[in-house]
Amino acid sequence: MSDIGYSPKELKFNEEAREKLFNGITTIASAVKSTLGPAGQTVLIESPNHTHGITVTKDGVTVAKSIELLDPVENLAVRMMKEAADRTATGAGDGTTTAIVLTEALVKSGFKHITAGRSKTDVLRGLVSETNKIVESLKEQSREVSGESLKNVAIISSNNDVKLGTTIAEVYEKVGKDGIVTIARSQTSETYYETTNGLKVDRGYTSNLFINDHKKDECVFEDTYILVSDAEINNLLTIENVLKPIINEGKKLLIIAPCSTNVINTLAANVMKNGLKICAITPPNFGYKQHELMQDIALTVGATYFSEKTGDDLSIMTSSDLGHASKVIVGRDSTVVVKDSEDSTNTVSERIAQLWDAHKLAAKKVDKEFILSRIASLSGGVGVIYVGGNTDLEQKELYDRVDDAVCAVRSALEEGILPGGGVALYKEAIKLDCTETNIAAKILSEALKTPLLQIWENAGEAIDSESMFDELSSYAYGYDVKAQKWGDMYELGVIDPLKVTKSALQNAVSVAVTILSTNAIVTMARTYEAR
Repeated sequence: MSDIGYSPKELKFNEEAREKLFNGITTIASAVKSTLGPAGQTVLIESPNHTHGITVTKDGVTVAKSIELLDPVENLAVRMMKEAADRTATGAGDGTTTAIVLTEALVKSGFKHITAGRSKTDVLRGLVSETNKIVESLKEQSREVSGESLKNVAIISSNNDVKLGTTIAEVYEKVGKDGIVTIARSQTSETYYETTNGLKVDRGYTSNLFINDHKKDECVFEDTYILVSDAEINNLLTIENVLKPIINEGKKLLIIAPCSTNVINTLAANVMKNGLKICAITPPNFGYKQHELMQDIALTVGATYFSEKTGDDLSIMTSSDLGHASKVIVGRDSTVVVKDSEDSTNTVSERIAQLWDAHKLAAKKVDKEFILSRIASLSGGVGVIYVGGNTDLEQKELYDRVDDAVCAVRSALEEGILPGGGVALYKEAIKLDCTETNIAAKILSEALKTPLLQIWENAGEAIDSESMFDELSSYAYGYDVKAQKWGDMYELGVIDPLKVTKSALQNAVSVAVTILSTNAIVTMARTYEAR
C-alpha cells in the first residue's frame, strides 16, 4: 500500500460484523474446550519460544494465548476471549477453559434469542443482574475446604494426576492457609518439594569463607542477631557501634545489606583468622520490591530498617536496632531465617491483613504473586515444588498442570468449594425462571449447562441431558465421568473452588455482553500478498 498520509480503516456492520465475531469465537473455543475435564485432550502448538519449537499442553490459557487469526475481525473476537481467560487466570489462577466455553455459549445463545423487536440493552442488563444472583447462590452453596477435599481439588486441577495432586496437598498442609507455594523447574527428571517454617530470602552468602558447615556448603548460626539495611556498607567503621558488642561478647551476626568488596574481604578474613561468627548477604530483588521485602524482613525479625531512601545514617545504628532469629541457614543461593516463636506480634498480623487487602486490589497476576510471597514470608510458611521431566516438552506440560493445581488449591482455601464437573453451574441453570419474557434467564440457562455437557462430550459419554432433571436430585448429585458413576460429587472427590467457578462466569458474561452489544467494527485496512 502506498503512503497516503493516513491509516485507512475497514468497517463491518450488523449481521456481517456479528458473523465474523462469532467465527473467531468458535475457532478459539473449539481448540480450547477439547482440553476440558478429566478426559480432555492435549493440544500441540507450534511455539518458537520453547525448545524444538513445540509445546504440548492441556492448559486452556496456554492454548488460548497461542491463537492469532489472519482475519482482523475474527482476531478481535479471539483477543476478547483471551481477555476473559486471562482475567480468570489472574483472579483465580484456574478456570480459563470454563471461561472460554461459557463465553462461546453465551454469545451463541444471545445471537439466537436477541431478535428484532427486543430491547438488546434490557436483555444485556438482565444478563448481568441474573449473573449477580447466581454468584450469590453459588456462595451460599459453597463448603469450606478440608484435608481430603483439598487433596481432591489438587488432583482434579492437575488433570486427575493422583501423585501430583497428593504432593501439592502435602505442601499446603505443611505451609498452612496463609503460606505460599511456588513452582520451580527441577534440575532432574524428578518432581519433589521443599518447605521451610521461616522467612526465605533469595540471596546466598557473598563469600565462600563464611561457610561453617562444609558438608552442606552452608553457614548455619543459632541465636543470631540480624542487621537490615539497603544502604551500602563501604567501611566497617560505619557499623562500629554494632560490631563491637557482637565481637566482644562472641555473638553471631547476619548482615543483610549491600557491602563493598573491601568490607566483605575484611569480614571473611576475620571469620577465618579470628573465628568471628558473621555472615553477609545482599538484599533480595530490586527496586520497589527490594524496599518492600526489606521492610518485611525487618518487621519479621524485629529489626530497625535503615534505608538510604529515607536518609538513614548507618553510623547511628546500635545493638538495639538489630533483629533476632532462633536460627539462620545461609546457602549458596538462598537464606532461611527461622523466626523466634515469640515474634508473632500484632504488628506482623496487621501487616499481613494490609497485604491481603492489597492482594484483592492488585490487577496483575505478577503483582498478586509477589504480594502472596510477602504474606507467606511474614506468616512463616514457604513451599517450593520442583517440577521435573525427562524432556523439555514433558517438563513444560507438567509445569503448566502444577501451576493450575496450586492456584486452584489456593482459591479453594480462600473461598471454599462447590460440586465439580460442571454440576454447580448446571444446577443454577435449571433453577432459573426461563419465561418467554425473561430472555436473559434463557440465555444463561443454556450457557450454564455447557461446561458439564462439554466434559461429557470429551469423555465420550452419550447421556441425554433432558433426563438429568430427574437424575440430579440434590445440589451435589452428579456424574463422575472418570469413575463412570452417579453420586454425591463431594463424596466422589469431584469438586471445584468457588472462586474459580465464580470468576469464570463473571468474566465470560462481561466479554459476552460486550460482543453482543457490538453493531459496528472498525479495523485497520490490510492487504495480503499471495503466498
